[in-house]
Amino acid sequence: MYIHELKSPPGSRKRRKIVGRGAGSGHGRTSGRGQKGQGSRSKGRMLVGTLEGGQMPLAKRLPKVGFHSKRPILNQVLDVEQLNQLAKGTVVNAAFLKSQGFIESARRPFKILGDGELSVPVVIEGGSVSETAREKILKAGGKIAQAGEAAAPEETVKTVKGASESKGKK
Repeated sequence: MYIHELKSPPGSRKRRKIVGRGAGSGHGRTSGRGQKGQGSRSKGRMLVGTLEGGQMPLAKRLPKVGFHSKRPILNQVLDVEQLNQLAKGTVVNAAFLKSQGFIESARRPFKILGDGELSVPVVIEGGSVSETAREKILKAGGKIAQAGEAAAPEETVKTVKGASESKGKK
């Protein structure tokens, strides 16, 4: 078989319908669109996936699920196992992690996750720590000093005005 003997299968190369070229063509005047109505208009046959006639659209039939925040907190993630590279007693904060190349930005928040094991005691300052990471850091002899944990506020008792005074009326 030679290349000039190749033929495409019948029906695979259908000729395009040419419309609006006079009455003799068989598709003149209304160009196969009929008389009046939405289908005869230029944008009358737009197929929109959300329109279902009178039936309730699928997007409204399904329940609402979840929440998508317009301002999400995008934490820079760091695993506990990565902290094994550090020296014993190293103070880990955003500036240190940025200088070592663990995170991209010192301005964005970071979070330490509990993937892997930790054998070096380190001191964590700032950022957030997952529960499993907290357990592993404390188990290795490290410390976690979060912002605001250093100084706990003393309890103050509020008194309602007039509550201590007795009017004598019953």
